[in-house]
Amino acid sequence: MAGVSDVQKRPGGRPLGPPPRGPPLLQPVDREKICPLLLRVFTKMGSHHSKEDFAVRGKEPKDEVQIYTWKDATLRELTDLVKEVAPAARRRDARLSFAFVYPDKNGRFVVREVGKTYSNRNGKLDDGKALAELGFQIGDYLDVAIL
Repeated sequence: MAGVSDVQKRPGGRPLGPPPRGPPLLQPVDREKICPLLLRVFTKMGSHHSKEDFAVRGKEPKDEVQIYTWKDATLRELTDLVKEVAPAARRRDARLSFAFVYPDKNGRFVVREVGKTYSNRNGKLDDGKALAELGFQIGDYLDVAIL
């Protein structure tokens, strides 16, 4: 049984505050030493692809780009990469909506929106969020709606 004397204290005798809440801080990946992962990215004008577009293995949407990246890649980094291959994403007023596509426990695909960015750097939205902190798992697809 813990007594009052078992409480952790700071130097000087005052008790420590409660442990930090929320997910642990994301540790950056050493991109010189860690091998990148293959991220399959599907882009679409106006909206996200539907989950039915991914239902048949090998018949995914044709507008695919394959990117090698790391789990600490931010949505801003991915926005800049998408802009290189999708001219519509370069528009000054373009917004990009990111969604993970993955199978649920029954094997049916789920499309889950995880963040938005602006094509230009004005207005930060979710620019600094990394794939790992958004719940990305290796093997998930990334669906990008260009709005």
